[in-house]
Amino acid sequence: MTSVFEEKSIPKAIFRVGLPAMLGQLTTLIYNLADTFFVSMTENPDMIAAVTLCTPILLIIMSIAAVFGAGGSSVIARLMGEGKNKNAGSTLNFCGYAMGGAGIVTLAFGLLLLSQIARIAGADAANFGYTCDYLWYIFLGAPFIMLSNGFVNLFRSAGKIKESTIGLMLGNIINIVLDYIFIIPFRWGTAGAALATSMGFACSTVYFLVCMFREERRGNELFKLSPKQFRADRTMVWDVISIGVPGALITVLMSVSNMVLNNYIAIYGSNAVAAYGIAYKIDMVPIMLSVGLSQGVAPLIGFYYGAGEKRRMSKAMRYSILYGVLLGTFFVVLFLCWGEQFAAAFLHEESLVQQAGYFLKILCLSAPMLGVINMVTSYFQALGKAAQSLLITILRNAVLFIPAVILLNHWRQLDGVIMAQPVVETVLTVICLALYAAQNVSRKERSSPKQGNPAHA
Repeated sequence: MTSVFEEKSIPKAIFRVGLPAMLGQLTTLIYNLADTFFVSMTENPDMIAAVTLCTPILLIIMSIAAVFGAGGSSVIARLMGEGKNKNAGSTLNFCGYAMGGAGIVTLAFGLLLLSQIARIAGADAANFGYTCDYLWYIFLGAPFIMLSNGFVNLFRSAGKIKESTIGLMLGNIINIVLDYIFIIPFRWGTAGAALATSMGFACSTVYFLVCMFREERRGNELFKLSPKQFRADRTMVWDVISIGVPGALITVLMSVSNMVLNNYIAIYGSNAVAAYGIAYKIDMVPIMLSVGLSQGVAPLIGFYYGAGEKRRMSKAMRYSILYGVLLGTFFVVLFLCWGEQFAAAFLHEESLVQQAGYFLKILCLSAPMLGVINMVTSYFQALGKAAQSLLITILRNAVLFIPAVILLNHWRQLDGVIMAQPVVETVLTVICLALYAAQNVSRKERSSPKQGNPAHA
């Protein structure tokens, strides 16, 4: 079989890189839902609320991995497009050791500041203990969480799409199995859910390290596991971090904005937090599939850019955005018709089911816009355009979202807080399309005098 980067058909290439990434994200989502599902079987709204409050903290830990995972992925894909496989291998090696070191530092600081972090996340007297239980085991597993999430992106950019997907799915499946064991028979509650998560990521990390060792033994110059191969020259580190930091800030600022959101929802009680938590987890289905599509296509975009195949790059973007919008539209219809039925799988009180179903019908309205926003963000990351990627991130989670939550809470109370997401995503979609169009115009103006043929721009 030809390499995915050599695939002639753009839709088929998108399918080959996008579908495994989407399946991987889907299993991540399933484990997230499994956490919530098994915790919900305790019929304790405070436990459900604790899991909801801890989700942004878990995402922040993952975002630190994205500095080296997403940043390294962009650099590696472009280096491979330029035929510089040796440099790509050195970059992958550096990113692996950097993620491990960052995980150890996060573990230490997380356990030291556990109570303060729980308060910042929005924990109150009713759910504080459950929140701390969850965070304790999440921070213990921080090195594995970072390595596993980072390797998913690094393997994908190196063309090891099957291994990337298997590693992601393996960790998530183990997590789901352990969720049941720790929460139902053992009755460990939120602590069991977090322990299952950390152990799942640990197993995934072991799989990726075994794959790296195997590839190194085969003479694959992209995979260098030995510390002797560690190279951290200034140019390479800057290339990785300049792309990785904006990518990580996407998740960090999203988590911060979610903590602001959770604190505003908490004004209306634990039941409101629990209902929103369930609605948000269900709405994560289209969100994660959209993220998977954009992350899967990003190495393809980066390779085309590095190889100078600008026409194929533009065509891949158009198809990817179209697929993302159609996927989001499907979920809007699905959730508008059966929102309460989905909520009923996780909640038992009728009032909570109705409230969660109502929240879901509002949240899902942003799903089609994500097909544009996530793909344009990944596009700029793949091209190494850190400024544009960072601009989208700041606009989405700070400039637009937090003020929207505050203002809409003032005008419409709880309903307004929930409406903030689709309102902001609609505005941001227009901005992303404008940025993408401006980038294309700028690129054509730069390439036209040199090539004398607009068809290659």
